[in-house]
Amino acid sequence: MATTSDFRTGMVIRWNNELWSIVEFQHVNPGNWRAFVRTKLKNMKTGKVVENRFRSGEAVDDVRVERHQYQYLYRDGADFVLMHNETYEQINIAPELIGEGQQFLKENTNIDLLLDGNQIVAVELPLFVNLRVIYTEPGVKGDTATNTLKPAKIETGATVNVPLFVNEGDLLKIDTRTGDYVERVKE
Repeated sequence: MATTSDFRTGMVIRWNNELWSIVEFQHVNPGNWRAFVRTKLKNMKTGKVVENRFRSGEAVDDVRVERHQYQYLYRDGADFVLMHNETYEQINIAPELIGEGQQFLKENTNIDLLLDGNQIVAVELPLFVNLRVIYTEPGVKGDTATNTLKPAKIETGATVNVPLFVNEGDLLKIDTRTGDYVERVKE
C-alpha cells in the first residue's frame, strides 16, 4: 500500500476496483482546513479522465505495471499477432484492447504493452506513424491558398482528411490518437 505522499505522474493505482494512471496531482493546504491532494486520474481501460480529491496521507493501492515493447506482425482473423522484441514470444490480442488507433497500424510497428502480471492493462501505440497515400483525388495548382481538406486512403486502408496539395504516393505523418493529418514527410 502507498499513501498520497508517494504520488507521482504516471503512477498506476487501483481505485474503485479499476486501474487509474495519475496524470496530474497537486498537494493543497487550505489554511486552517485539512490538507488534501487534488488529482487528475486517467482510466487505463476507457481512457476517461476524472478529477478526484484524496485526503492527505490516505492509503491507496499501488499497482506495479511492467512496460514491454512488442512488434506488430500481422492480423490473424480479428486478432493482432504481436512479438516480444527480446524473447521473440508471440501473442494474440483482441482489437478492443488497441482501440481506434488500430486502423493506423502497419506491419513491423513497435507497440508498448502495459502488463499487470500476465494480464494486459493497456496498449500504447506510437503517437505518430508515417503512412503512404494510396488514393486521393488529384490536387489542382493554386489550391494551397485555402484550408480545405479532402479524403485520402492510406496504406492501412484507413481514410484521413488531408490538405488539397497532398497527392498519391506522398508519405504522411498521422496522429494515432485523433487520426488527423500532421504533415507531409520528406523521404
